[in-house]
Amino acid sequence: MTESDLLFFKDWFSEFCMTFCLKDKKEQKNITLKEEHTGLVCENILAIANGEGLEANQVLLAQAIALFHDVGRFPQYAKYRSFKDSASVNHGLLGANTLIEQKVLDRLPASEREIVIDAVKFHNSFSIADMADPDKILFLKLIRDADKLDIWRVFIGYYESTDEEKPEAISLGLLDTPSYTAEILQPLMERQIVSLAKLQTLNDFKLLQLSWIYDLNFTTSYRLLIERDYINRIAATLPQTDEIQKAVALVQTYAQEKSKNG
Repeated sequence: MTESDLLFFKDWFSEFCMTFCLKDKKEQKNITLKEEHTGLVCENILAIANGEGLEANQVLLAQAIALFHDVGRFPQYAKYRSFKDSASVNHGLLGANTLIEQKVLDRLPASEREIVIDAVKFHNSFSIADMADPDKILFLKLIRDADKLDIWRVFIGYYESTDEEKPEAISLGLLDTPSYTAEILQPLMERQIVSLAKLQTLNDFKLLQLSWIYDLNFTTSYRLLIERDYINRIAATLPQTDEIQKAVALVQTYAQEKSKNG
């Protein structure tokens, strides 16, 4: 892949986004949110790739994957007015199919096309898909880390904003009450990812987001997580019970260790 390829992809993406502009300001806010998210995920993946010492071609390919990772969000919202996959469609699969149908990647060698398609298709899976190709696994890990780092930013902004400022499509339909489901703390304390199926309240989702810290893959990702103070900012919006404070402390220690030792 070349710099020229990346510029072509950026131009295509800009034109693609323009076809989904909406007259309703509230709805357009949701589209704009995804455009901004894409730009920041591109910045994140560049920082991770450079921080981990990847080769120049790998850095370019990583940026293309970040650019396209949420391309399915735009037709998803246009049809369903929702970003909730369970209530609409798997946006990773939709994004991969969109790239194939529009032949966006035809200028790339077949091996690189496959890497991009699989990274887009599986970036939102619960866990990393079982793949034999180590390059596919590498780029899947890169996009999952870069994506999480900005998803944390998006939701922290949601938690910290007023009701009038909250983008409607970000809401998960969970009860925003002071309560939380105690059993969700168990996997968190065992350094496991919390399952979406167990969520009942918005606080449960915040705890799930803390569990994502166990699913980062690179030392640079942990360093960025700590620099941005995401753990403390999420924790500040949770009930200040002893068991939650204990879980937060465990997560914080884990992240600090990983940022130093990988």
